Amino acid sequence: MKKIIVIGASSGMGLKIAADFARMGWRVGMAARHTATMDELKKQYPSNTAVARIDVTEPDAGKQLYNLIELIDGMDVLLYCAGCGWNNPQLDEERDMQTLMTNVVGFTRIANAAYKYFRDTANVTPGQIAVITSIAGTKGIGVSATYSASKRYQSTYLQALDQLAHQQHVNVRITEIRPGFVDTPLLDTATRKYPMTMSVDYAAPRIERAILKQKRCVTIDSRWAIVTGLWRLIPDCLWRHIALDTPTR
Repeated sequence: MKKIIVIGASSGMGLKIAADFARMGWRVGMAARHTATMDELKKQYPSNTAVARIDVTEPDAGKQLYNLIELIDGMDVLLYCAGCGWNNPQLDEERDMQTLMTNVVGFTRIANAAYKYFRDTANVTPGQIAVITSIAGTKGIGVSATYSASKRYQSTYLQALDQLAHQQHVNVRITEIRPGFVDTPLLDTATRKYPMTMSVDYAAPRIERAILKQKRCVTIDSRWAIVTGLWRLIPDCLWRHIALDTPTR
């Protein structure tokens, strides 16, 4: 039985993907700060799911990940869905620090712990570290500077980790998944409208296919791949005049 651990499985995309993999017969370890929704999902799949409280901003998050790995008797895939961010043109320091703690510090803790697990495990088939980043990481977005920078950090880190795995002969695949706007609790659709917003039911299967095919990097969906491809061509002298909102709360 294949095994996946989903970090950030308490709501939105993480909860949906955890449910889908459980339904496919995988053994699923679910982790987040709040466990109520994951406990409810476990009731539907009691034989192949496990729940753990993991706050990625806490120093022992890596240790808690290893405990969850033991609980489900191994790990084939680590999926990092935890995320934090706001539209913050006021540059509120508290919000920025919370974003950095989850998207940079917490992400690094979990990614490092997962990499070391695969490095130190004599696995015959490749392990996989998959991370949901964002299209916001492909360009600096003024109203959400810290969020877009934190997602760029994740993207660059994963690129470096992929190179390190090759150099160290670690049997692990790295997958970066860059969604556009998805209607989750992270996206405040009640007070603001976003272009080309995708439902969780639309985006989740595409993310799952990217994981199962062990894609190196994929944008969800093709419309957003075109948009991000085009805006990368915009020089900074023009980009500064473009006003954008980002998928943050």
